[in-house]
Formats: sequence, structure tokens, C-alpha cells
Amino acid sequence: MSKACWLVAAIIFTAATVVYGQQAPCFFVFGDSMSDNGNNNNLKSEAKVNFSPYGNDFPKGPTGRFSNGRTIPDIIGELSGFKDFIPPFAEASPEQAHTGMNYASGGSGLREETSEHLGDRISIRKQLQNHKTSITKANVPAERLQQCLYMINIGSNDYINNYFMSKPYNTKRRYTPKQYAYSLIIIYRSHLKNLHRLGARKVAVFGLSQIGCTPKIMKSHSDGKICSREVNEAVKIFNKNLDDLVMDFNKKVRGAKFTYVDLFSGGDPQAFIFLGFKVGGKSCCTVNPGEELCVPNQPVCANRTEYVFWDDLHSTEATNMVVAKGSFDGIISKPYSIAQLAKE
Repeated sequence: MSKACWLVAAIIFTAATVVYGQQAPCFFVFGDSMSDNGNNNNLKSEAKVNFSPYGNDFPKGPTGRFSNGRTIPDIIGELSGFKDFIPPFAEASPEQAHTGMNYASGGSGLREETSEHLGDRISIRKQLQNHKTSITKANVPAERLQQCLYMINIGSNDYINNYFMSKPYNTKRRYTPKQYAYSLIIIYRSHLKNLHRLGARKVAVFGLSQIGCTPKIMKSHSDGKICSREVNEAVKIFNKNLDDLVMDFNKKVRGAKFTYVDLFSGGDPQAFIFLGFKVGGKSCCTVNPGEELCVPNQPVCANRTEYVFWDDLHSTEATNMVVAKGSFDGIISKPYSIAQLAKE
């Protein structure tokens, strides 16, 4: 999406999306730290944020969300008419499987070894196993599952905490960017097939953002001032393959209504200036050199709605709102808007 399109989007975003009642019977979330809302809190992991200043602008304070406030699935849930936030699997009651659960886990990836240096995490394979267990125990009817809304946002860590991290990983030495993207798509395809077998029909599949423009990667793979072209070019290959995979599912898989959410196009932080953001290349919270998460109980910026990034890797609630509304309204999703998936 061009910067001009983002400017148009900014105008559209000023109008509130009106939703009359809950649009889907249930909402299930899969993914990594962009979606995690507390599943990592009790794991032996460095990828958890159940401390201040995370949750600085969230009603319940620090809950394990990797942001100052609401995440993308939080906002999509609200836009879809859900009155309550979808609970994390780690804290949900069995009956919650009838209305939705969030299985996402910070650090998780498509590959099992991704982020292993951070400690425990729940891989996408395990997340799907948890989902199967949940809906089976709760005896959720197949007809209901087919009407539910699903979203999956996974793959960033396979680059940040695997391919572009030489130790302890060797994937970059074994694969070209094209080969690596293909290997990830093979895994992704099998998981989407499994999700479909478990009843999913309406699925929003999120592509990867320009992770080469995150403060963390700009510092480690560039000069700290400009985006890493190497990282973004590798991600672009993955996204193209994922887009093709989603379209292929819609053509060949019975009953599938999958949509691809494009987080990459127009994703250069500089483009966010057109949306009213003023700071795109550094974190809002205090981050120690060489790290990516906020330092506990340290100062944060006062003008949080003007920052793209909360810490050196994760976005602010303001950015999450832009992405959530863009995907819900169909500005950055195809062939369906999430709004269409939710109500059909």
C-alpha cells in the first residue's frame, strides 16, 4: 500500500466502525508476542511482560500483553462486538471454548527451535494441540466452530529469533532467503490444514510487518537509523508465498474463507507520519542497550499515541489500532475484510 493510501486510511480511521451486537459466536487467536495476552506469564521464559510499564494504558494493568495497551486481537474482538476480551488459554475455563480463547505465545514460531534461547514458549504446533483439546473437552459443535472467527499471526520470530540470529541457530547458513521462506510455508500449510480439520472456515492470516524497521533490527542489522533492507527483503519473500498460500486455500479447500492481512506494504515507520505518528525509529519505554523489552518500572514517553513502537520490537496500542481497523475494514486485507468474515 502506498503512502498516499495510508493517508486515505487515516481519514477513514477517524470515523468509528459501528458494530451492532456480536458478529461471530466465538473468536480464536493463534500467534506470537503480537497477540499473546498472558499465556507466557507462568513459563520459564524471558519472553514475558507481566510487569510495569507494560499495560500502562490497559484497564487491568500488566497482564502479559506486549504493549502499553490493547493488542491487535483485543481491538478486532471489540470491533467484532465481543463485550469481553478473549482470555488467554492459560487462564480460561473449559467452557470458554464456546466463545473463544487466545493461544498465542511470545517467542513462538513456525519452527520448533525458534526462540529456544529465550526459554519456554508455546509453538504454533502446540497451540493447535491446545485448541483441539479445548474444543473437544467442551464438546463445541462443529457447526458453531465453522461460524467462529479465527486469526493467526506467526512467523516473525522465525526471522528475528532464528534466521537472522547466528547463535545458536544455523538456518541462515543452511538456507537462502528463498529456501527458508519456502520451508516455513510448508510448515504453515500443514498447520492451516490442521486448523481447517478442526472446524475453522473463517481465518484471518496475518503476513509479517517490515521487521527490518523495528528498533531492535535497525540497531543489530543496520546503523540504527534506517531499516535493514536485507531483513525486509527476506520477509517480503515469505509474505508473497503466504499470500499465495491463502489464495490457494480459498480455491481448493472446501468452505474456506481465508483472508490475507498485509502488514508489510507501507509499513516503513516513516509512512506512519501520514497517520499522525511522530516517532517511528525508537521505543517509547526505556530499553537497555542490546535488549528489546522495557526495563521494569522505568520512565516511558508521555506522548504514547505518537510512537509507532512501545519497546524495541513491539508496537504501541495506537499502532495496533491502525492495523486492527485496517484489517477489519478491508483496507489491508484481501479477498475479505475481517468484518465480512465475522458477520457471514
